[in-house]
Amino acid sequence: MSAELGVLFAIGALLCWGFGDFSIQRATRKIGDWEALFVIVALGAVVLTPLVYKDLEILFSFQDSTFLVLTGVSVVLLMAALFDFEALKKGKITIAEPLLALEVPITAVLAVFIINEGLGIVEIFLITILIAGLILISLRSHHLKRKVWLEKGVVLMICGAVLMGIANFMYGFATRITNPLLTNWFIDVFVTLICLFYLMSNKRTGNLTRDIMKNKKIVFFTAAFDNLAWIFFAFAVTFIPITIALSISESYIAVAALLGLAINKEILMRHQKIGLATALGSAVALSVMVI
Repeated sequence: MSAELGVLFAIGALLCWGFGDFSIQRATRKIGDWEALFVIVALGAVVLTPLVYKDLEILFSFQDSTFLVLTGVSVVLLMAALFDFEALKKGKITIAEPLLALEVPITAVLAVFIINEGLGIVEIFLITILIAGLILISLRSHHLKRKVWLEKGVVLMICGAVLMGIANFMYGFATRITNPLLTNWFIDVFVTLICLFYLMSNKRTGNLTRDIMKNKKIVFFTAAFDNLAWIFFAFAVTFIPITIALSISESYIAVAALLGLAINKEILMRHQKIGLATALGSAVALSVMVI
């Protein structure tokens, strides 16, 4: 039963991140990157506080390494986000998309070598096929030009993907030594304070409340989807291997492509359709194997 719950939570993360991609893109364009990030983590911190307050005494008693682990994953996640923001500022999002799949193998290597989270040959094969499918979905014709891979932002995005792969592993490890809600709460509070400091230092708080109220619908849905996705992922990795949970939930890229096809009337190229079918098929097969 625990494996089934893990798969259900991973699918929940997949769907929330898939829908969240549209919301996040719109929210950042409406109110700004740092502002959107601040709203997401601040809402998460507020909502989760009543659910974790009983655990705070243990957390801040410093009787074990829990506080240090949670601080570490918060720092790595923040660094990954900063690299991603800087990459998108200097480069193009369409060029960076195929690099996002690097998260999965990096997380897998760390899970295998650090906590001995073994994977079978069939599982490794399915994860490899899934990653290939995600790359095909993201790959567009302009990616085949050599000069594209020399553009500004590519190296930064690679660094961001590597850091996010490390953060995914640390995140999963943290949820196992504490609990999913406490892990999310700590990260939300940590990043909220950093965002608030940044916004105040750069005098960007003046219009924040007005912008949020003006775009409250999209901002709320963005925060809700993103927080739910991380909570679902946190619960998933407590029931199934971190790599498998990440592989299933990473298929949100395929869900986002389907949404783009249905809502934005985007046209997928042949290799993208193949990638879409491959990624979703691999995710389904992986889910069935775990159960």
